[in-house]
Amino acid sequence: MAAPEIYSPGLEGVIAGETAISTVTGGLRYRGYPVTQLAEKCCFEEVAHLLLHGDLPNSAQLREFRHRLWAYAQLPSQVNTFLHEAPRKAASMDVLRTAVSMLALHDPDTGDNSRAANLRKAERLLAQIPLALATAYRAGKGQPIVRPAADLGFAANLLYMVRGTPPDDFERKAFDVSLILYAEHEFNASTFTARVVCSTESDLHSSVVAAIGALKGPLHGGANEKVMDVLFAAGGPETAEAWLRAAMERKQKVMGFGHRVYKTGDVRARVLKEYARQATARAGMQKWEETAEIIERILAAEKNLFPNLDWPAGRLYHAMGLEIALYTPFFVAARVSGWSAHVIEQLENNRIIRPRARYTGPDERMVPDPA
Repeated sequence: MAAPEIYSPGLEGVIAGETAISTVTGGLRYRGYPVTQLAEKCCFEEVAHLLLHGDLPNSAQLREFRHRLWAYAQLPSQVNTFLHEAPRKAASMDVLRTAVSMLALHDPDTGDNSRAANLRKAERLLAQIPLALATAYRAGKGQPIVRPAADLGFAANLLYMVRGTPPDDFERKAFDVSLILYAEHEFNASTFTARVVCSTESDLHSSVVAAIGALKGPLHGGANEKVMDVLFAAGGPETAEAWLRAAMERKQKVMGFGHRVYKTGDVRARVLKEYARQATARAGMQKWEETAEIIERILAAEKNLFPNLDWPAGRLYHAMGLEIALYTPFFVAARVSGWSAHVIEQLENNRIIRPRARYTGPDERMVPDPA
């Protein structure tokens, strides 16, 4: 007797592979390290090294890693021209996705799927993506392009290239923490997409391009762009409860809440919430933090819904004066480290990912004979 078909919509609860990179079981950990400790004690470059190379770097390894990223921080002239000439109305994620695809045309290792070559490509993309997103952003505003500074780290340089002025210590740390929290998250939609693509023995750039396409959606990375829309619609602490109850009555989804895996809250959201609170206080925007608290309280008590990482990230970035069009590209700049680690891992013990579908069409039918 054939085994019964098991169907899980959205693959919920399905174990679709094995990974040593991260786990959400018992709290999010990257290669065994709790993400809370990484956010507190490490910088983003250390975490990117951990994901790509398997362990936290010592001082010499970190210095060498940063030196390689600095050497890779340049764009081919054709990519730079595209970023300056891209349609101003184009979505920032579309521009970034296309830029990454173009980078494959110029990477000397594009066709080499060895571990060593994929590590080189991953490090290049880690260095090039911040340049690409900052160039596209500033070119779109007619502003001069800002080159990275040798004395700034990854997070500080990304802010510097976007804004044109170096961040202060709080901004650097807060933004760095956000990138650490966004860097990796097991078999999420975009990471699984990257693994599916490379399981065909396609290349790392193709996997990352596909992952960016998956991340763009508002049910995944694009959710952080919708957070301030929710708060603006709520209007402020005086009107937040009435707005939320009306939204609940309409069965409207509140972006930034709920998670397929976390049922009692996202530890990443709790970490970043404190930085969002401090940032809004510094910017004189406590109104939005108070509004967020009311929404959080009601959804937790009445719907058992808790914030995910996008909820405080959107508030943090807004309080730092960063435009919404940058939010999901920032996610890409961080997550490319995790995506690349998964591509490398998938290829080391590869089997093409090819699930089955439950057929719901008509029963077998015969094509009629010609009249």
